[in-house]
Amino acid sequence: MSDAYQTIRLQRCGAVALLTLARPQRLNAIDKRMLGELQLSLDEVERDEEVRALVVTGAGGNFSSGFDLKEQMETRPSGVDAWREILDRDFSTIMRFWHLKKPTIAAVQGYCLAGGCELALSCDITIAAEDAVFGEPELKFGAGIVVMILPWLVGPKRAKEIILSGADRISAPEAARIGLINRVVPPDQLESSALALSRHIAVIDPHLVQRTKQARSRRWMPRSTSTSRSRAKAATTNASSWRLRDKTGCRRPSPGAMPALSGAKMDNLGSLLTETCKTFADARALDDTDRALTYRQLSEAASAVERALVSVGLTPDVSHLSLQDLSGSQ
Repeated sequence: MSDAYQTIRLQRCGAVALLTLARPQRLNAIDKRMLGELQLSLDEVERDEEVRALVVTGAGGNFSSGFDLKEQMETRPSGVDAWREILDRDFSTIMRFWHLKKPTIAAVQGYCLAGGCELALSCDITIAAEDAVFGEPELKFGAGIVVMILPWLVGPKRAKEIILSGADRISAPEAARIGLINRVVPPDQLESSALALSRHIAVIDPHLVQRTKQARSRRWMPRSTSTSRSRAKAATTNASSWRLRDKTGCRRPSPGAMPALSGAKMDNLGSLLTETCKTFADARALDDTDRALTYRQLSEAASAVERALVSVGLTPDVSHLSLQDLSGSQ
């Protein structure tokens, strides 16, 4: 794999790719260059058909201290457009680990804070060393949460406590107890444990693993704290265009095999589609505080459409109705 990166390292370990955040002098803080290199490295992992899983870790005894605030202070961005570009870049990079079709495992040691914590949590599985420390201290520094993934893992009440208090001393055992991570291992077993698990996954049918991951990732979709209104509008637009996608959105049987539709089936299909369209239309009017509920409603609506089409003999593909459209992920 490529060795041209400056802020990360990417290497192949058989069927597993090992990605290391490599700015130890800054506790692996995520700067603009690292964001770009992470995107490129994930493109490389996606293209390599021999790679079945990805392990992410940090150099120098720490995972990551989060987004590089020093770099932001030096560039001094101002205005809505400038900040939207920054936040969208941060969000889309972190969510690449969530949307990557191949399984991702975070191996966390030392500090794992703010954006670094969100990156670790965006991986499918998170394994931590006994000395790992997690936290979301953004509010202490006048910043906000870029990827609101925490409520999906620990529940809204506990997430609010962590975020609003700027908690930044969550030990590995406590993180495992509240569902933030999967397991805790001794520091000297961290990398070997992550690689062993990834190799175990790598021998399973890759297409089955990938489809299963994609299905679960669509059902539970974290949201960005920026531009959510425009994303809801985009999702509504996609819902409208879906009805016109006869060739790419729904694989129809040959004319002779088209089933006869009973009145009951037609009524059922019509009511489900009507309710689905209403859900997407309502999404336009909701405030940001209601958006998380809307995401779940949209996911359930897409599933209802799929079930309805199957019930009348069609084979639907509603993948483009994924809540990825709402999250802004590329």
